[in-house]
Amino acid sequence: MSPNNTPGKQTPHDAIRRFNKHIVNPVMLKLAGRRHWYAAALHHVGRRSGRAFVTPLVVQRVDGGLLIPLPYGNDVDWLRNLQASGTATIVDHGRTSAVGNPQLITAEQALPLVPPKRARVWRLVKIAEFVRVETVTP
Repeated sequence: MSPNNTPGKQTPHDAIRRFNKHIVNPVMLKLAGRRHWYAAALHHVGRRSGRAFVTPLVVQRVDGGLLIPLPYGNDVDWLRNLQASGTATIVDHGRTSAVGNPQLITAEQALPLVPPKRARVWRLVKIAEFVRVETVTP
């Protein structure tokens, strides 16, 4: 569904999202989570299928957990899977973290938690929502 929640109405945003999901993400997964790469790898389980999935994401380590921007909004499969299970694993710069307790937060809550350079970029691309996850001990 499009970000404006109008069934059947597709936006340019939807086309970019589909392109990234089917073309960019499979390529990104070859590098996601590696030590010298910017994208992390989220390992999560499908809420209906029970299948294991890996999704490339940008993350920022913050006190007690990680912050994940939602450039396409909160209507994304990986987030619904994470919310349903409550836990996942993120590999970021070669470090593996078990995460849980996903919480949606606003840009106003998130941006003060990240380095100023990253906050400027996220503000520039108008990311309004984020997910904050806590690191958990397995």
